[in-house]
Amino acid sequence: MKRIISYNLNGIRSAINKGILDWLEETVPDIICIQETKAQPEQVDTGEFHKLGYKDYWHSAEKKGYSGVLIFTREEPDHVEIGMGNPAYDSEGRVIRADYGDLSVLDVYIPSGTTGDIRQEIKMKFLDDFLNYLTELRKSRPMLLVCGDFNIAHNEIDIHNPVGNKKSSGFLPEERAWLDTFLASGFVDSFRHLNPETVKYSWWSFRSNAREKNIGWRLDYHMLTIELSARLRGAGIINEAKHSDHCPVWVDIEI
Repeated sequence: MKRIISYNLNGIRSAINKGILDWLEETVPDIICIQETKAQPEQVDTGEFHKLGYKDYWHSAEKKGYSGVLIFTREEPDHVEIGMGNPAYDSEGRVIRADYGDLSVLDVYIPSGTTGDIRQEIKMKFLDDFLNYLTELRKSRPMLLVCGDFNIAHNEIDIHNPVGNKKSSGFLPEERAWLDTFLASGFVDSFRHLNPETVKYSWWSFRSNAREKNIGWRLDYHMLTIELSARLRGAGIINEAKHSDHCPVWVDIEI
């Protein structure tokens, strides 16, 4: 059994200051996929993570203090793939993949469109290109787990105020339709599959005490290919972990 956690840290250095090392020592996941590191490896004392038994694999953005994905893993992967072969996206540090036998764990940070029309257009283009990339990847790596911050709440159950946010980036009809297409292409939303009626969120705005009021969105996912879904043993969201404006989401996969 492997426990795999996905966690958007909104800055790994900030999360370290908020006690994530102590939290990792207590929870001991086998793999933790980080999004939004906002750091280069040399800016972080990775030795503290090594003491806990983790190896680290980074894909940082070229622009310092921006984006970036990272995998901490207790078991050394057979192979690590940096990026998705598209320079426009790879320069932003959005995708990294680790292979363990027949299992592939892909960590993704999908762009946000909240800063305006140009970034929203980039987000929609990324979504289409990413799905095409995954469709090709699955031909050689069918046992694929795609986890990370998708920056989309899928259905009304996944957002506190669906009516008020119907024109908000992250809950736009075209974004939700893309997630429909993504799942129909052969993926399973692990949390919703096992918890069809549970209302739980993974992100809250820093404004207006949103977290205390649980005014949230479920933006973070573990998506399993149909082929891998038979090995799903559990999935959940850890609301009590507070190192970011997101919280961790986890799955257990039978090995």
